[in-house]
Amino acid sequence: MNWNIEKLESNYDQYYKEKSISGLYIRQSDILPLIKNLSPKFEIEKIGESFEKREIYKIKIGTGKKKILIWSQMHGNESTGTKALFDFFHFLENPNGFEKERDLILENCEISIIPMLNPDGAEVYTRVNRQNIDLNRDAVNLKGVESKILRKELEDFNPKFCFNLHDQRTIFNVEGTENPATISFLAPSINEERTLTDGRKETMSVISKMNQFLQKLIPNQVGRYTDEFYPTATGDNFQKLGHNTILIEAGHFPEDYEREKTRKYNFYSLLIGCFDIANSKIFNNYEEYFSIPNNDDRFVDIIYENAKLEDDNCDIIKNIGIIFKYEIKNSELIKYSTIVKSSEISSKLAHKRVNMEGKILFLTKK
Repeated sequence: MNWNIEKLESNYDQYYKEKSISGLYIRQSDILPLIKNLSPKFEIEKIGESFEKREIYKIKIGTGKKKILIWSQMHGNESTGTKALFDFFHFLENPNGFEKERDLILENCEISIIPMLNPDGAEVYTRVNRQNIDLNRDAVNLKGVESKILRKELEDFNPKFCFNLHDQRTIFNVEGTENPATISFLAPSINEERTLTDGRKETMSVISKMNQFLQKLIPNQVGRYTDEFYPTATGDNFQKLGHNTILIEAGHFPEDYEREKTRKYNFYSLLIGCFDIANSKIFNNYEEYFSIPNNDDRFVDIIYENAKLEDDNCDIIKNIGIIFKYEIKNSELIKYSTIVKSSEISSKLAHKRVNMEGKILFLTKK
């Protein structure tokens, strides 16, 4: 089915985008009112509490036989997928001209969504939970409270497909180009040999459809994340257990450090992915997956050319590369600059270049 992209684009800001949440710092308190205000079409259930006793919810919709499990913010500082999920809820509530597509999804699929798996990490903007556990590397030991909640939902719901939503750093470009990897996909491996099982092929087939759509909007800005096998990773283990798992990594769009444009492409990825699962009887389009270029890591955020650094002991003029990082201070998200090794700058791309013309560079540092 060919989607009316112009109609989707015009609908997005007016009908789909959840305008009450924006930026990078999305906490549980931001989304709880939205969850509680969802229409009766959505079934809302508390499925547990985080280590610090914050409530974790799942939201279910659809009556079909194909089961899809989606979760976001298992890394607390990766919120683009969470924003995209609430945009997706608006589409399911009011598709405004795409009722046929919406109805096909809901008639053929049952979708269970955990919009924020790691609310403690989200509160303090950290990757890990409050036990200092990376939930995305805890699929075997299950030491994290939240890891156990996700695994129970997986076992109880028994989905055919999963979507694991993440953010990736601004350093990534699409290999062989000077374009940022705005969205990257991954069909996780089940072993070190990266065996192409039937489940991985099905996962790759859905990703191929998502990529085909995105190429019409952000050509050459879609990458493929490394499929190196991680024995303790969530996606690798869920794929190994027979649940086809699609990783969506939301990345940088030019001048979009708040990830407000990227969230739209994340939303489109979810929409097209769920539609393909709903609409397809077989998933055999996997070979196109390998035509998606790999991620490369050549970007820095800014290169200041012909600059002097404020705390150097000499007046050497050079090019200085900067990567932004973030931390919470007084309940606010603060961006600060980190300096890239000067030996690496010559090979780097930059999202922005500034000619300092020999002036001293004063940085906001941690």
